[in-house]
Amino acid sequence: MTLLKSGLVAALLATSVLAPAHAAAPASMKKAAVAGVEARAKMAAEMVDMVFSFAEPGFQEVRTSEYLSGILEQNGFKVERGVAGIPTAFKAVWTSPAGAGPMIALGSDIDGLLGLSQVPGSPEIKPLLEGAPGHGEGHNSGLPMMIVAALAAKDVMIKNNIKGSLMVWPGVAEELLATKAFFVREGMFEDVDASIFAHVSRDFSTGWGEGWGNGMVSVEYTFEGYTSHAAGAPWMGRSALDAVEIMNVAWNYRREHLPLRQRSHYVVSNGGGQPNIVPGKASVWYYFREGDFETIRALYEAGNRTARAAAMATDTKMTSRILGYAAPQHGNKVLAEVAYENIKAVGMPKWSAADQAFAKAMQETNKIKVEPLATEIGKMSAPDPTRVNMGGGSDDIGDVMWTVPTITVRYPSNIPNAIGHNVQSAIAMATPIAHKGVVAGAKAVAMTVLDLMTTPKLIDEAKAYFTEVQTKTQKYDPVLTKDDMPAIHLNKNIMAQMRPEMEKFYYDPSKYSSYLEQLGVAYPGVPVSGAGDGAR
Repeated sequence: MTLLKSGLVAALLATSVLAPAHAAAPASMKKAAVAGVEARAKMAAEMVDMVFSFAEPGFQEVRTSEYLSGILEQNGFKVERGVAGIPTAFKAVWTSPAGAGPMIALGSDIDGLLGLSQVPGSPEIKPLLEGAPGHGEGHNSGLPMMIVAALAAKDVMIKNNIKGSLMVWPGVAEELLATKAFFVREGMFEDVDASIFAHVSRDFSTGWGEGWGNGMVSVEYTFEGYTSHAAGAPWMGRSALDAVEIMNVAWNYRREHLPLRQRSHYVVSNGGGQPNIVPGKASVWYYFREGDFETIRALYEAGNRTARAAAMATDTKMTSRILGYAAPQHGNKVLAEVAYENIKAVGMPKWSAADQAFAKAMQETNKIKVEPLATEIGKMSAPDPTRVNMGGGSDDIGDVMWTVPTITVRYPSNIPNAIGHNVQSAIAMATPIAHKGVVAGAKAVAMTVLDLMTTPKLIDEAKAYFTEVQTKTQKYDPVLTKDDMPAIHLNKNIMAQMRPEMEKFYYDPSKYSSYLEQLGVAYPGVPVSGAGDGAR
C-alpha cells in the first residue's frame, strides 16, 4: 500500500518526522566546498567528455569504470572492483583522518545505449560511428559530477577535522535495470547512513515520496523444441519460435485487461537460424512494469503463466531467467529538503548566448518544441493526493531507496524537450551545457554532504522517516532470488565487434582542451583551432 493509496499524506505532513530540517553546515564550509568544485570545473568537463567518448553500453563499461575508479584511487579512495560479481562495478571509500562518523554514498549511472552514437555539438543527427552505442541518456555526466562533489567535500572535511566516510559508486547497466538489486542483495549499502544519487535532467531539483514511474522485472523466456526440415518434414519438428509468437500474441490480447499503469514490452532475442530449419530454440525478452511490489509480482507471474501456456500449445519446453529488477522509487523527505535548500542557494548555471543559441538550433533542427534553457530551478516534487499516477519508466535506484535513506538530485545538463533514449539526448552531452550543469550539481551535492556530516540530527531524522513512514507498511520485496545472477553477458558480442573502431574516437585531453575541439566541431561563437581528424 503506497502513501498515495493509503490516504496518509495529509497526516504525515504534520508529523515531526516530516518537519522541515533547518540545521546546516557553517556558511564558511559551504563556501569552501563551492570553491573546491569551481577549481575542478576543468576536471569535471574532461571527465564528462572522456566518458562520452567511451560510449560503453551496460555491463561493458570497461574503460569507463577503469578511468573513473582510477581517478578516485589517485585521490585517496580505497577502491574495491568487481563488486557483486559484476566486472565493471566498484565502490570507492574514503574515511576522514578525524574518524569514521557517518557514511554517505554518492552514486550515478555510467552506461550508454545501443545504436545512439552521435557527434556532440552537432544540432543535426550525425553518428560518430554508424551503429555504435552512445550516451543518449546523458549517463556520461553523473559520476563525474559526484566525483567532483566528493573531492570538494573531502577537502573541507580534512581541513575542519570532520568525521565521516564517503562511498562513490557507479550504476552499471541501468538502461538494462540489471545491477542495483544485486548490489543490495550482496550488502553493498550495509554500512551506508544516507545516499545521494544523481541523474541528468533539463532542470535542477529533487523530490521525496513515491516516484511517478514504475518498478520493473526484466525476464527472458527461452523455448526449446527440435529442428527439422521446414519444407521436407515440418511435422517432425517442434518450433520454439511458434511458442515465442504465441506468447506474444497472447500477451497482447491480455493488455486490454491489465491496469492502465502497467507497461510491458518485448523483443525477440533469438528467433532461430534460417527459414528452412524449424527453430529448435527461440527466446523473447520482456520488461514488465507496475507501480508497487505486489503488482509487479502479479504482472510477472501473469507473464510466466502465459509463457507456460505457449510451451504447452507447441509441445516445447520453457525456461526463464531474470535479467534485471527495479523496485518502485521512494525519495527521503528529510534528505530532499536539505538538498533542495542547497539547490536554491546554487541556482541555475549562467547560460551564455552561445548555449541558448545551440539549444534553439538543436530544437529547430529536430523539429521539437523550442524552449530556452531554464534559468530558474525546478520545484521540489512531493506526493500529491489529487494526482493519479499513470506509471511510466523505471530506474533501479529504487532498490537502494528501500535499503537506505536516498534521494535523487536532478542536475541541468541537457536541452529541454529532447527525446529520452534517443540521439537527441546525446547532442548536448559533451558541450558547455553539460559541463555547466555538472558543476552546478556538484556544488549542491558537496554542500549537502557537509550538512549531513556536521549535523548528525539530520541523518537521524532521515532514518526516522525511512523506518516510521516509508517502510512502516510496505517493505522491500523484490522478485529477485538468491539463485538469480547478473546478466554480465549482455552487450559483450556487440562491443567485441565495435570497440576497435570506437577506440579511434576516444578523447585525448593531453592534445585537446575539449572533445569538441578534437572532433573539429564549432560550438556557436566558439572558433575551432587545432582540430583533429574531425567527426568522420
